[in-house]
Amino acid sequence: MIERWRQELGRPVVVGHRGAMAEAPENTLASFQRAVELGADVVELDVHASADGVPVVIHDDTLERTTDGQGPVARLPLAALRALDAGSWFGPQFAGERVPTLDEALEWSRGRVPLAVEIKGSPCPTPDLVDAVVRALQRHAALERAIVIAFDHPALRLARELEPRLHCGVLYECRPVDAPALAKAAGAEALLPHWSFVTPEDVQAAHEAGLALQPWETSDPVVLERLFAAGVDGVASNRPDVARQVLARWQRG
Repeated sequence: MIERWRQELGRPVVVGHRGAMAEAPENTLASFQRAVELGADVVELDVHASADGVPVVIHDDTLERTTDGQGPVARLPLAALRALDAGSWFGPQFAGERVPTLDEALEWSRGRVPLAVEIKGSPCPTPDLVDAVVRALQRHAALERAIVIAFDHPALRLARELEPRLHCGVLYECRPVDAPALAKAAGAEALLPHWSFVTPEDVQAAHEAGLALQPWETSDPVVLERLFAAGVDGVASNRPDVARQVLARWQRG
């Protein structure tokens, strides 16, 4: 999917990491909208399950950092999570922002921007959450405008078993001896390493294996330029506008 997006754009893809989390409260509709305004080609978000099994968009498995709630996300039903303020911590202008459901994010994205859906979980995603994410993508006819990503590679393999048409990418924060093997084992088509582990040789190995390589997350212009020069298929950034500016300069040579 990332490779297809790159081909359609004619350049590397810029992914808004949790939206535009440098300018708006992460993983909220306000952050997603801001990412689009700043030039993101794709919006990345994180999904946990509520106590009643609904996929909700939040990064941490606890509530304290990004809402006015407390405790594990998984202990509260959707109605309680929806009552929380997910914006005031970032700035008073975002007071009243809510924790979105995955359904709401998919509906918002229709006609706007593709999504990269990261399946979270503590300590790992449950089969029920994986199933719920797949069903949401099916329900919104989003299989061709989304990619599912995870650090938990068995979760990706399960997702592909549930829906063979699903597009997947493996997240990792290391430099494996054989990174393409990670994707093959999970049935994925893309490698998503932390930017600090990316070399031109890694990009070449991915491409030779028929895989896209899209690192995460940096807004450092020096690092971004190095990644584009290495031949990456995209980058995830907290500042999509910075990534687009660096990309434009790099394309001009």
